[in-house]
Amino acid sequence: MDGDLILVSNRGPITWQRSGDERVFERGGGGLASALTGLLDHEPALWISAAMSDEDVVVSEEAQGGSFDIPQIGMRTRGRFVVIDDETYHGYYNIVANPILWFTQHYLWDLSNAPDIRQSELDAWESGYSAANRLFAEAVIDELTDQPDRLVMLHDYHLYLAPPVIRAARPEAFLHFFVHIPWPQPDAWRVLPPHIRESILRGLLANDILAFHTDRYARNFLRSVQELLDIPVDERRRLVRWDGRDIWVRSYPISINAGRFRELAQTPDVAAEEELLLRRRREYLVCRIDRADLSKNILRGFKAFDRFLDLHPEFSERITFVAMLQPTRQDVNEYVEYKEHIETLVSHINTKHGNTDWMPISLQFESNLARACAIYKQYDVIMVNAVFDGMNLVAKEAPSVNERDGVVILSENTGAHEEIGSFCLTVNPFELEAQANALFEALTMDEDERHSRAQHIRTVVNENDVSKWLDAQREDIDRKVPETGDAPSG
Repeated sequence: MDGDLILVSNRGPITWQRSGDERVFERGGGGLASALTGLLDHEPALWISAAMSDEDVVVSEEAQGGSFDIPQIGMRTRGRFVVIDDETYHGYYNIVANPILWFTQHYLWDLSNAPDIRQSELDAWESGYSAANRLFAEAVIDELTDQPDRLVMLHDYHLYLAPPVIRAARPEAFLHFFVHIPWPQPDAWRVLPPHIRESILRGLLANDILAFHTDRYARNFLRSVQELLDIPVDERRRLVRWDGRDIWVRSYPISINAGRFRELAQTPDVAAEEELLLRRRREYLVCRIDRADLSKNILRGFKAFDRFLDLHPEFSERITFVAMLQPTRQDVNEYVEYKEHIETLVSHINTKHGNTDWMPISLQFESNLARACAIYKQYDVIMVNAVFDGMNLVAKEAPSVNERDGVVILSENTGAHEEIGSFCLTVNPFELEAQANALFEALTMDEDERHSRAQHIRTVVNENDVSKWLDAQREDIDRKVPETGDAPSG
């Protein structure tokens, strides 16, 4: 493969804004942007993403729709924006990607009531999701004009339909696709009309390598192909032979840059936040750091804490549950309602158990990395009880800097559970009693066991950091490129 790597995702590494007469940029947030930025430190790349601001559109126009330099990121990084009109983007992102695909892949539907696939959703699929995917694909195709065999790495559920468009126009390109959220069992996809779910599966089969975070999700994809498309699969070698090609289905558990995160933990900003936290803390500190997303299971976490206080009144006034939640997708009704439910429940629990001197839950709706890192350093217990989660990097970030041998309460349905579950207190995310009991077990665990569990998690995170995640993918890509038809047995 020749030429720079091409990365494709809905959100890119930066967004441009106008500040007075100056143009400034903000770095992209989230685990995906952070992980891929680590890749950019090792090789030159072009990153194609959607224009997210008016200034992004101006930057794209100045580049005549082509690529431009991205400053201060990677060894030599260029960007290219896909400009999508508001109506198309709304259908693509706010109707299909979120909530339809997100809810389906996280098992979030209340099937007695939702989803209702009406004509408006069908229209959003065609004129929103499909149309936006064609725009992403056309940008890739244009960049492949001079070097059609370049490596293209596409990321996540926003882009399921782009690969076949690219494949048809540039068959020599090597397409690698990473799904960063759970891939559910085949029946979960039956909530979608057959033409939609089949288009998604066939779209992903246009890639050379299809990647997930866990073995479970890779197996679920193979079974989905077999059951929903009636295409034979090879589960032992993890491949699908289709349309004259072998598609490798692999798992690569994403991680963090542990060293960089430890450096962050020692910065003055974190120290200032830590000082404030320590000044106010009680004897015990329970925490959660999450997006205010339905998949994170925030309501049940608070209900479990409520049950814990019912069962163990001896902890009254000795404990605080600090929850820092980043508001997300507030243009989607379900998320607006979810935030309101969280606030109502916390108010009820604080009124029920608290007094004028002590509120059991400290709820903060904001995104503050320095404060999050300070909380990570000082928690005694962290709750990660997601309904389902592709990986959940909080379960790796927090133990990597914690200074109190804090205990991780971890949902069995998180991708992180495959790697570190044996060193956490595993819970079923729907069983409140189990989560309440896990809180008590964590808070009363002896020091030696706490230390042993925390040390094992740190070892796993340090040994399997983000560079290993990237290297594993590169190794398989290098093996697949000269493929003559026989896939490896791994």
